[in-house]
Parts: sequence; C-alpha cells; structure tokens
Amino acid sequence: MSRPDISTSKPLSGAAARHLAYRPEIDGLRAFAVLSVVLYHFGVPGLDGGFVGVDVFFVISGFLIGGLLWSELRETGRIALGRFYIRRIRRLAPAFFAMAIASSVFAWLVLLPFEFREFGKSLIAATLWVSNVQFWREAGYFDVAAESKPLLHTWSLSVEEQFYVFLPLALLALRIVRGATIPALILIWLVSAVACIAMTPTYPEATFFLFPFRAWELLTGVLLAIALRNQSIRLWPGLSWIGLALVAVSIIAVRSDGFPGWQAILPVAGAALILANAGQDNLANRLLALKGPVFVGLISYSLYLWHWPVLILSRYWRDGYASPYEAAGWLSVATVLAMLSWALIERPLRRARSISTPAFLGGAVAAGMAVLTFGGLAFVQDGAAGRFSPEVRAHIHASQDFLQDWSRCDTPTTGPLAGIETCAIGPEGAPKVLIWGDSHLRALMDGLALAADEAGTPGMIIWRGGCPPLFGVAKDESASTTSQDASCLRANNQLEQAFAQMDSVERILLVGRWSYYAEGTGIGRDAANLITLRPAPGSGLQADNQAELFDLALEETVKTLNDDFGEVHVLRQVPEIPDYNSREVARMLAHGRASPSEITATFSAKSETLAARVMGAETCLYPMATKGLITLIDPWPRLCPERCSVMLDGKPVYFDNNHINNAGALALRDLFMPFLTGTVGS
Repeated sequence: MSRPDISTSKPLSGAAARHLAYRPEIDGLRAFAVLSVVLYHFGVPGLDGGFVGVDVFFVISGFLIGGLLWSELRETGRIALGRFYIRRIRRLAPAFFAMAIASSVFAWLVLLPFEFREFGKSLIAATLWVSNVQFWREAGYFDVAAESKPLLHTWSLSVEEQFYVFLPLALLALRIVRGATIPALILIWLVSAVACIAMTPTYPEATFFLFPFRAWELLTGVLLAIALRNQSIRLWPGLSWIGLALVAVSIIAVRSDGFPGWQAILPVAGAALILANAGQDNLANRLLALKGPVFVGLISYSLYLWHWPVLILSRYWRDGYASPYEAAGWLSVATVLAMLSWALIERPLRRARSISTPAFLGGAVAAGMAVLTFGGLAFVQDGAAGRFSPEVRAHIHASQDFLQDWSRCDTPTTGPLAGIETCAIGPEGAPKVLIWGDSHLRALMDGLALAADEAGTPGMIIWRGGCPPLFGVAKDESASTTSQDASCLRANNQLEQAFAQMDSVERILLVGRWSYYAEGTGIGRDAANLITLRPAPGSGLQADNQAELFDLALEETVKTLNDDFGEVHVLRQVPEIPDYNSREVARMLAHGRASPSEITATFSAKSETLAARVMGAETCLYPMATKGLITLIDPWPRLCPERCSVMLDGKPVYFDNNHINNAGALALRDLFMPFLTGTVGS
C-alpha cells in the first residue's frame, strides 16, 4: 500500500529513471481503492464488494516495488537489500506503531479479557508480519468475531510485507541462471493463480489470508512493471476506462462468498489496465490525477491503518451505532486521525534526513519491543481480568471458557478419514467409542475428554460446526458459505464410508442442535440464523417438510450406525436459553449499559416453553429409544430443575444461548459415563 520513496534510492538513468517518475494518477487509483475498503467497512450501501480495494493495492504494490527492484537490478546488476529494507521501515513503521500504541490503549479500556488476550496475540503477530497467518489459523466456529478484532486489517499488510521479503530475494536468486527470471516469475504467478482459484471453494480461509495464494496479485504488478520498462510502449487509452470499469464493477458486484477465487481476477485485471496506461495523457488519468483523489491516495496508508481500529473499538464501545450519522461521525474521526498521522508522523519521519539510519532503526526496534512486550503481557495475563468487578468477571469467565485442549487433534492425510479432523480422548489406543456431532460436541469436548480418562476408555471425537451429524441430507445455512455447506456434505458422505471400516469402535454417540435442524431457525438472539435441509443427491429421502426430512434422516442414520457399531447413543440437546450471551452480558455490565438486576431475566426460561421448542425434533427420538434403537442421554434434569437456567451451582455454564462452556461440560461429564464404560442398563 506504499509508494516507493524514490528520493532515498541511488539515482538511476535512462528508461529506469523514467519508469520510476512520480505518477499522480497512481495515487488517484489508491484513493479509489482505499475509499472502497473504508466505506464498505463503515456500511455504506451499494459497495458489497468494497473489500476488493485490497486487491487493487496488491497490484499497485507489486507494480511499484517490482519496478523499483527490477530497475535497480538491470542498472546496477544487484539489489541493495539493506537500503531497500530501510526504505520500507521508514515508510511503514512510524504510522504503524502510532496506530498500534493508540489501539492498545483503547483496547485495554474497552475489550473484555478474552478479547484483550486475543488482541495481544494479534499485536504480536502484526508487528512480526505474520498476522495473516494468525487470523487464518484462528478462523473457526468459536473464533472471536471481527467486531472485536481491532487489528484484523493488518492481515493485508502482512501479506505485502511477506512480499517485500520474497521478491528481492527471488530476483537475486533467479538472476544466477541467465534468462530464467521472467519465465520463473510467470510460472510462480501461474501456480499461485491456479491454486487460488482451484482451492478457494474448499479452503476459502487459506486462499483469503495466506501469501502464496495472493502472490499472483502482487506478481501481476511486478510482471507489468517489467513489461513496461521500455517507455516507448504506448497502449490504447481506452484501456484505462476499461480498467476503471472493471474495478468499479468489482466494488459493486463481487461477493465475499467464494472470494478470492476467480472473482479476484476482476479487480486485479482492472488495476493492471489502469497501471499499464499510467503516465499517458488521457482523460481517465487526468481525473485520477486531480488534487482531491491524489491527496486521498497520499494518505491512503494512514487511512487504511486507522479506519479499522476506530470502527471496531468505537462500535464495540457504543454497542453498535445509533444511526448512519453516528457512523459518519466516527468515519470523520478516522479521516482526521489519518491526516494527522500522514502530516505529523508518516511523511516527516520518512523524509527526516536529520535522523540517521542507526538512530531511526534504533527507534523502530525500541517501539517494536514496547509493542511486543505489551502484547505479551496482555496474553500471559489472560487479558487482565482484574480490570473488572467480580460480578462482571463471572460472565467474563463464561465468555472465554471454551478454549479446549487441541493437542490430541489431528487431520489425517491418508486413510478413510483423510482430510477430516479427529480428536483423541481417554487413554492411548484404538478408539472403543466414537462421538460425532456439530459445535455442541466441540462445546462438550473437555468434559468428554476428562470423563474418558476417568473411565479408562480410548475414544475419538469428530465435529464440524453447523454440520448436522446425519447421513443423506445437504444443508444451506445463512451463517455458512456455500463452500462450507458443500464441505459438510462431502465430509458426511466420507464418514458414512469410513465408519464401516472402524472395527475397534463399539459404540457411537451423536451430539447436535437437533431443534435447529428440524425447525430451520435459531431462537432468541440467533433467531436470524436459518438452515434448510434437503435430500442429498442419491439419498432417496423424500419428505413434505423439513421436520419430516430431519426425522427420516435421523432414522436412516441411526439404522446405518447400528449396522456399523451395534450401539448408538444420542444426546438430547441442551436447553436453549433464548436471550443469553455471555459476551453481551459481560459487555453490558462492564460498560455500564445495564444493571445486574436488569440483566438477570436473560439467565433463564420456562421449561415448558423450551420443551415446546424441541418437541418437533424429538418426535422420533423417544420412539427410537423405546424400541432400543438408541440410548438417550438427557441433560435437562440437571439444567432445568424448575426453570432452565444458564446458572449451575451459582456460576454461568453457558457460552451463548445454545452452547454450554467448559464449566458446563465438566459439570455434566458424569452423564456420559455409562456410554463410555458400556454399562448402560447393567
């Protein structure tokens, strides 16, 4: 996202010097890109694909940095790596550290401990140029949501910084073989692009966040800069308009589902066409070179840095914006901070010749160490819970009490379970019990693991969030992407084949949010979540409505599992407490938006009301239990002595309105002992 500071490099001559001349229309293109991202994040309607501005930035960075390095290599036969990285540090570090320090202060003031602990991790990762890897690794069902990640936007900066490491080293390595550089870069571009397009449907998080799948976008700019190093080349001016049109269409029409994939071709191609004509005197370039767009382009790095933490921390503190006018007010704050950052920090320190290189590097190292220390303390102190009162801390603890031990989880690369994550529980050895489910199983994992240890029974857990543990049905879910829905069906089809080969397993337990699958909607706080089940291709299931399809799928699944294992257990889903969310309760109490007495009503619900909610999902469970086809495990007597409540023995045991937390899982673990020991009915 940066413009090379040509004045700090060794003077070049000929075509190289002309290629590196400042082109205001490129800053105008930056303005186009950064405004699309910022306005999209602030919720301006009609910009559903505004995030593609980042892809435009990738192409610009590749074009400018690639052109700079290629010209230096052609003119001098080498690349002065030290000088290159010092320029990058002077350009990027001051504004980044200013944003990081300010964000840290406000994060300490408003974020809950778990979120503040995660902020500490992301602060460390962003400072070390690996936040894209961190956010990719964290992407998952219970991950802290984007609205509490003030540094989420640094993923793209990390991608660019990894590019700054890769490109000069690659150019130096490839020059050893005469004539190999350009073919090798083209090959890398092709492999990256094909991998991005091919793997996005299956691994969308990886292709979105990780550098190898974004390298082709940056290399598009690099290869373009190399191709245009001879300034005698003149292209049709209409290409600039086509490029602007492609970028504009991308901002309006591209959707996050299935991105980047093939959709990323549109903004990348558009940016490349505009850059290909940069320097020509045509109307499109004159419009981009107007003072307004150029100024926004000049502050684009600072604006990108500041807009996201301002948006996230203000919206978090305010519990959402009251109106579009408030959103506009906070956008104005971000813009003012960006202008101040550019005028007082970014530009002066980049150009400050009075600060020697050793002094500047020493200051950058000191700032980096301070930021890393702060992030480390936030992490090791578990988010500094002592900032809040004991009453608030009870719900804070509930909101962060879902981090399980994943040390025994693995994803096989071969065999019948290849590509499916499995988690071992109990003693070492071939699994005697298998537990299959959705996120409700993940919530129970620590309790089941301890119970398996206590029972001395080796077992295996297989879970997938939002994916019903049923054969023969596909799903379309509002909270999932199309690729995630397809992945659920593929995994279930694979498991149906794999279970038939697991000879050591004697019993299986199914865990799921059954009412969600039967009714098709959530309840209370997640009532907007919708899921539609349909017969999977080749299943032969036919039903008049979703509840009937659910019953048929469950019956067929139980029949298949009885054939495979001979003993099937089903957990009656924990009661849903419609209006409870531990994070929301903790936030309201911590920020004074509600008193304890006002919020107590969300802790419980009438047993009869909740029983009516699950009745449709349980019409087939009890008959199957009566016939001995399944053994039903029922947590309701423990959680609903009179009213169903999130409180057990005086402390919250729910994470949200339908998932229990680790404390709840540990408190309920004795319910699973008959299943684990094989003593049902004895």
